[in-house]
Amino acid sequence: MAGGECLSQSKPQMDSSSLRHRKPSVSLKEGHNSTAHSPETPDDTQSSYGTRRRKAPSKVLLPVVAGISFSTRLYRITEPPHVCWDETHFGKMGSYYINRTFFFDVHPPLGKMLIGLAGYMTGYDGSFPFIKPGDRYEHHNYWGMRGFCAVLGSFLPIFAYLIVLELSRSPMAALIAASLLLFDTGCITISQYILLDPILMFFIMGAVLSMVMLNQQADCPFSAPWWLWLVLTGVNLAGALGVKFVGLFVITLVGLHTVSDLWRLFGDLSLSLVDIGKHFVARVAGLILLPLFLYVTIFAVHFVVLNKSGPGDGFFSSAFQSRLIGNNLHNASMPEYLAYGSTITIKNLRIAGGYLHSHWHLFPEGVGARQQQVTAYLHKDYNNLWLVHKHKYNNSHTESPDLVRHGDIIRLEHKETTRSLHSHLHEAPLTKKHFQVTGYGINGTGDSNDLWQIQVCGGRAGDPVKVLRSKVRLLHRATGCVLYSSGRTLPKWGWEQVEVTCSPYLKETPSSQWNIEDHINPKLPNISLSVLKPHFMEILIESHIVMLRGNSGLKPKDNEMNSKPWHWPINYQGLRFSGVNNTDYRVYLLGNPVVWWINLASLALYLLMIAVASVTVQRGFSLVPKRIEQLRVLRRGGGLLLIGWLLHYAPFYTMGRVLYYHHYFPAMLFSSMLTGITLDILFKSTDLLFRTPYSDWLQSGGQKVLLLSIVYSFYLFHPLSYGMTGPLAHNPKSRMARLKWMDSWEF
Repeated sequence: MAGGECLSQSKPQMDSSSLRHRKPSVSLKEGHNSTAHSPETPDDTQSSYGTRRRKAPSKVLLPVVAGISFSTRLYRITEPPHVCWDETHFGKMGSYYINRTFFFDVHPPLGKMLIGLAGYMTGYDGSFPFIKPGDRYEHHNYWGMRGFCAVLGSFLPIFAYLIVLELSRSPMAALIAASLLLFDTGCITISQYILLDPILMFFIMGAVLSMVMLNQQADCPFSAPWWLWLVLTGVNLAGALGVKFVGLFVITLVGLHTVSDLWRLFGDLSLSLVDIGKHFVARVAGLILLPLFLYVTIFAVHFVVLNKSGPGDGFFSSAFQSRLIGNNLHNASMPEYLAYGSTITIKNLRIAGGYLHSHWHLFPEGVGARQQQVTAYLHKDYNNLWLVHKHKYNNSHTESPDLVRHGDIIRLEHKETTRSLHSHLHEAPLTKKHFQVTGYGINGTGDSNDLWQIQVCGGRAGDPVKVLRSKVRLLHRATGCVLYSSGRTLPKWGWEQVEVTCSPYLKETPSSQWNIEDHINPKLPNISLSVLKPHFMEILIESHIVMLRGNSGLKPKDNEMNSKPWHWPINYQGLRFSGVNNTDYRVYLLGNPVVWWINLASLALYLLMIAVASVTVQRGFSLVPKRIEQLRVLRRGGGLLLIGWLLHYAPFYTMGRVLYYHHYFPAMLFSSMLTGITLDILFKSTDLLFRTPYSDWLQSGGQKVLLLSIVYSFYLFHPLSYGMTGPLAHNPKSRMARLKWMDSWEF
């Protein structure tokens, strides 16, 4: 065992043995007195799932599946020749990698890095701006990025075929599962554009396939193939998590399966504790340490490549920004201590809390006092500059110029508009229990509501305020509240910037803490900021905090298209990728309704079949070997896929972030594979009702009708993926009018 020797393949399975001997009078009328060979699979091989495989059909079917998959995904890959839906974001981010420009996204970087690499390798120079959907690519070479995503998407039906074949040992089950994905218009559409989804699903399916193949090597532990599949499982887990945090769901699936496998090994009395320990260490190394190392490596490459200042700077701390070439903090020098007369920017310590900002626009009628807006802005901007002025109530100091110290009363004047930072007892725009913060007065004229006491967190009276390093709070003298960045996005009248309030709750939190970032004062000596550059682990942790908070902050905007999780399995509503009127080239993301509704019905059917089979076994009915094998496939293979579907679907019900239809596609992969196993066993169970040859005819006819229905429905709905023109479907003259089976579809 420890040396990688294969165990005897005749070793009996515990559960199958117990099932066969539940009653002494097991009928073997169809089993020929043995389970060594099933009548349906005369030349098969034993698997660790206790089922058998006919190898010859798969040698023919797999190339056919691969050929159809690549041809349907790569067909018309350059159409339409303009930006579609989220290509705006992910194409732009691929360009940022080519240009080495730092940006912020709520997802880990691997998917965007691969898109950028694909574009670079196929001649794209990163110069297209990706401003909005509908912008034409013109002479820019975009096909490589689309083609890369389409190639990865083409592997999904292939992986589904191989996974179901290994779980069921039935080429027909594998073909059904693959066909559901091959001819699903939604899977085709989502694979043909510059998106993260096909990359994510490639790694998810790769992880499941590697896990299943590893399980097939259970009789040959520590052999070369066993190590290969273990390592590939770890690599794919790192890839899935490196593209989106949704990869955590497949990590959970593999983790549960691994725990179950180790528990089974622990109960195998033929193994010594040393052998069990080796299995445990191998799985820790291959499924935890290796993915973790690769995941961290992805971020290391990300930080090395994106070394130039860009639009993502403002989401990160001042120390983080000091490492970016072109940022005003990179290799910069500035006065170490804050002084009166200085020009500064003030950054909130809440991740994505923004810079204290103002502009000429006023708060609208009905939103507190109609005074100048003060917000927090996530980007570098001239309107982030403030002047620090002394107030007569400050303690006197002998330094010249005077340094600002803990406990001083100051006034902050907005440099562009000359209005002072101001608060009063009007309620804040969004956070109603807080007070409004505005810009008030002009050229230094105002009132007592313009005065703030500066407090160094953890400081004592007389401590100077250090640039970048001091955490400070601004306590409003008149009301006793503290300057606060709520993190909430203002409506369009506030330019969708972040709300700034004055909080009456004085507990120290990052939202009420600020630091001085830019500091200009020609009367003070400068120090180099290079000493403040963070270490790798610091920027790794900070980037994850920013991403997680960014994800939680993705709330639905006014009139924005979003959907609910219960919409997804029923194919309630699709998503426009391109075009909105008669003259546009329209692409609509919507699953093939025949495929999706078959999947939905098969979920219910699977649960019913499991319930009936469980009752049958519990009551002690005799089972022929073929039924035992089918029950095992339903429980083990089907159970694994059902858990995979639940893990990739149920968590969305608990999420507060904005959700879209495309979030269901990883779960749809598991649902389609489960359908393949369920319907295959259903067809093979026709002999329970009919005798041969009628049962054979019914089985063959059912399989053919199913496959033909899938193919024909694809023929009907394929314009959704490959483009539509002319009247919209609600127009009776439209060629798609008869296909608008649900009023909620908008193609």
